[in-house]
Amino acid sequence: MPLSFHKMHANGDDFVIVDSRNSANPMTSTMARRMGDRHRGIGFNQLAVLLNCDDAAARLMFWNADGSTLDACGSATRGAADMLMRESNTTSITLRTNRGLLTCERTSSGAISVNMGEPLFGWTEIPLALELDTAVLPLAGDPAATSMGNPHCTYFVDDLTAVDIATLGPTIETNPLFPLKTNVHFVQIINRKHIRLRIWERGGGIPLGSGSCSCGAAVNGIRRGLLDHCVEVECDGGTVTVQWDGVGPVFLIGPVEATFSGTVHDSLSYRL
Repeated sequence: MPLSFHKMHANGDDFVIVDSRNSANPMTSTMARRMGDRHRGIGFNQLAVLLNCDDAAARLMFWNADGSTLDACGSATRGAADMLMRESNTTSITLRTNRGLLTCERTSSGAISVNMGEPLFGWTEIPLALELDTAVLPLAGDPAATSMGNPHCTYFVDDLTAVDIATLGPTIETNPLFPLKTNVHFVQIINRKHIRLRIWERGGGIPLGSGSCSCGAAVNGIRRGLLDHCVEVECDGGTVTVQWDGVGPVFLIGPVEATFSGTVHDSLSYRL
C-alpha cells in the first residue's frame, strides 16, 4: 500500500514524518530501515509517525535510520508541531510522546519552541549498568550523563577540532556502562551562554545537529555550573536555543523547514 511522507529538517538535522492519524500504524523496524537508507531509500536521521491521540493533537512515535526506536526527538517534534499548527492555523499545540505531553509554540520569529520535559539523572533512568554519580562518570574525560527520554553522555573539551568523533563516538556509544547504548556529545564552551557541539548519535552516526542532544549537552553544562540557564547551542548545521532553570522542564527553540513530500510504494519506488 502506498505510504505518504513529508521530509523536513532542522538546521540540517533531517527527518521524515508519516501521518497515520485515522489509520493503522504502518511502521516496522524493517520499513524504517529501508526508508532511512540514504542510497536506496529516502534517508533521514529520525522518522516520526503521527497517530491519533485522545488528549493531544497527535501521538508521536520515533525511529532511527537503523530501525531502532527512541522515545525523544527534538527536531522531529518541532517539525510535527510546525506541520500541525499550520494545519490548524494556531500558534500552540500539544503533542504526546513517550516523554509525556509536550507543549509546542511558534515564536514571534517563526521558530518552534518545545517543552521537552524534565531531564532525568538517576542511574536507572538513563540507564547505566551500575549505580554511579551521573554528574561525573568514571570514564576517561570525566563525562556527565543524563536522559531526555534517550541517553546522553557529554564530554567537555578544550578544542573540538582535535576530537576524532568518528573513532571515539561508536566506542563510547557501545560502552558496557550504557546497556541501551548512548548518544555522545563533545562540547567546547565558547562562553557561559554559547557552546559549540558535535555529536555521535546513537543508531545514526554524525548528524548536522540534534534537538535532544542539544538539550542533553546544555543540561549537563548547567548542572556542572559551567553555563547559564539560557544557552545558544551551535551545531554543524546551525544554532538552537536551550533553556533550563535547573529544576523544571527543558525548552528547545529553533527553526524547522519543509523539504518535500512524496509517496513510498511497496517496492520503495517514490512519487514526489
